[in-house]
Amino acid sequence: MSLAPQRLLGFAFASADLLLELAPDGQISLAIGASEALSGAPETDLVGRAWRDFIDPRDRMMVEALLSGLKDGRRGGPVVVGLTGGGSADERAATMSAFKMPANGGAVSCAFSRAAAKSAHDLHDKAAFETATSALIEAARATGQELEMAFLEFGGLAALRERLGAEAFLALEQRLIGGLRSQSHGGSAAASLGADRFALVRQKGEGVDALVQRLIALVNADRDPALQAHARLMSLQSTASPAQLARAIRYALDNFISEGVEDGGPLDLNDMVDRSIKKTLADVGVLGAAVNDKRFRLVYQPVVDLKAGSALHHYEVLVRFGDSASPYPMIRMAEELDMIEPLDIAVVEETVARLAAEPDLKLAANVSGRTIVSPAFITAIRQMLAKAPSVAGRLLLEITESAAIDDLALADRHLSTLRQEGCMICLDDFGAGAASLAYLQQLTLDIVKIDGRYIRELQHGGRESTFIRHLVRMCAELKVRTIAEMVENAQAEDAVRRAGVDFAQGWLYGAPSDKPDFRPPPAAVIAKPAARRMGAVDGWG
Repeated sequence: MSLAPQRLLGFAFASADLLLELAPDGQISLAIGASEALSGAPETDLVGRAWRDFIDPRDRMMVEALLSGLKDGRRGGPVVVGLTGGGSADERAATMSAFKMPANGGAVSCAFSRAAAKSAHDLHDKAAFETATSALIEAARATGQELEMAFLEFGGLAALRERLGAEAFLALEQRLIGGLRSQSHGGSAAASLGADRFALVRQKGEGVDALVQRLIALVNADRDPALQAHARLMSLQSTASPAQLARAIRYALDNFISEGVEDGGPLDLNDMVDRSIKKTLADVGVLGAAVNDKRFRLVYQPVVDLKAGSALHHYEVLVRFGDSASPYPMIRMAEELDMIEPLDIAVVEETVARLAAEPDLKLAANVSGRTIVSPAFITAIRQMLAKAPSVAGRLLLEITESAAIDDLALADRHLSTLRQEGCMICLDDFGAGAASLAYLQQLTLDIVKIDGRYIRELQHGGRESTFIRHLVRMCAELKVRTIAEMVENAQAEDAVRRAGVDFAQGWLYGAPSDKPDFRPPPAAVIAKPAARRMGAVDGWG
């Protein structure tokens, strides 16, 4: 067979918008198809270029892992990759599949089909992975695709970190991330669950031993014996309801994080559903007692006014259960079991009682998006405020995005009622949920709290800095003030000040404590209060 037909045979495995052949030296040796539509460059401009120049830098390690793991006659992918050229990489993306034809000189045939822009180029955290897995299971039910979850434990990472040094270990870590993503569904269904524990969802295929060996080969280029890997698979086929599946996935991940990879054969999702139901029944009793008997405690974290030299403005009230530092698992369970409204009422009731007892306090309490559409909740709050009129003007309600607001028009009517009673309204974690802009557009708000992931990156400049500046400017035009959360150091404070944010919250000003006792950080510079922007709200301090 001549070279040209061999190439065409290599491309025949896919129907795609663009077909590339990659030579062993990493250069593009052939390009056929809608090159300009995908990359902004004609086919002739791609030939001779390195394939790495064609791929978004954030996805290059994943693609490198995908290509290096291919053997003759094997297919890799599909994965969704960002593409460079013709503007922002986020504006261009494609689904990529690779195939290594036997007797083709080591060249790899790659097919690219237009795809929606990527929203993430890294490993998920646990919560995002749970959400992504549930969505993939629902999609697989519709298509008949068989999926499985792999739990992976890499021993020896801590020892390698000490021995290799920061730079060499970072390179190994990037290879590990790229390898995990390359083996996951679409290149975007892998998660980091701790120092040495990871999980991914993939199409059902090769056995667990083959997966482990493939990842070790990709990551451990020097064959360092210190790095060991263990894995276990779990089929994701089940007829359980979406809510039951979500709890089962969470149960399986929590068990893996706690116990690691246990000996045994493949796990079964239906077994996890049964186990999670039993655990939920036990947890319901604990949660019910916590709400009915108020077996929770409130802690207080200060929020400072950046326009008044970082002086105290108010405290956010946070709920804690038992000795647990994070209330998130219990709150999420309360939302799933429709028990969040009585919990929200109990927390606001305690908050109002504290405000009534201490007339100089201003407090912010969290309320679920699911609760705010309940008429019974609004009635309960109005009754509380009627009994404690001195609280008016000192209570802020932060609407969280952990549960979606189904009826924005009804929610806005309820918020207007609460504002008339003297409450201020804040939208919590702006940017964390897909509906943030819709909420800002359709709800009457006084304050927006910017999600901490943007604040952490703000001090480094770049895209996050541009996003924050434009958000603050837009909020100012809407007469809505802004809070930056997770302000952990003086550099972050300086960055949010320069961005024009009104208030700040984070460990720089104090961790959550049992008493509202604000002590300014020693390094804080109490500056002369800045002039308030035209149109800013003058209420609530």
